[in-house]
Amino acid sequence: MGEEGEPIEEWATPIIARGPRPMYEMEQVLPGADPDDPDSDPILKANNLRDAGRKGRARQVLERLLMKDLRCLDAHAHLGNLVFSDDVRSALWHYERGMLIGRLSLDEDLDGVLPWGLIDNRPFLRCMQGLGLCLWRLQRFEEAENLFGRILWLSPSDNLGVRFLLPQVRAGIEWSDSDP
Repeated sequence: MGEEGEPIEEWATPIIARGPRPMYEMEQVLPGADPDDPDSDPILKANNLRDAGRKGRARQVLERLLMKDLRCLDAHAHLGNLVFSDDVRSALWHYERGMLIGRLSLDEDLDGVLPWGLIDNRPFLRCMQGLGLCLWRLQRFEEAENLFGRILWLSPSDNLGVRFLLPQVRAGIEWSDSDP
């Protein structure tokens, strides 16, 4: 959370003051993936299809995952990513569903951390970040700020970079396409 001797940022002060907390790892649900065959990962397949300009086919792969198991948080996150630039309300719906489903696995008053370094935590954190970005785009600044703060509390290493967005959100600066 920074280098020794550097000033502590405002968002990090309460996290550091709280001291060590228990670490948790969520269980990732990824139907159809063979852990011994990295080429069988349907999320990677969907991302490759998207990158090749085949968004419709990528969407089908992700929706098929959800038909097999709605708990596939990464499918929710990546469906949100697919529509984020064109349809923020649909993206919000996907991220929100992923976050709500993920929260069912967590204690309501979870005080531990969900480190990004534990790969199975990433889909939930992606859903949270996507939801926060949607809230910001919809000018729901207070909700976005609260959600970004929660992400920092759960994953203080901030691999998603939400600490860099907080000043704009707190200032009520509208979303711009040049933002993440």
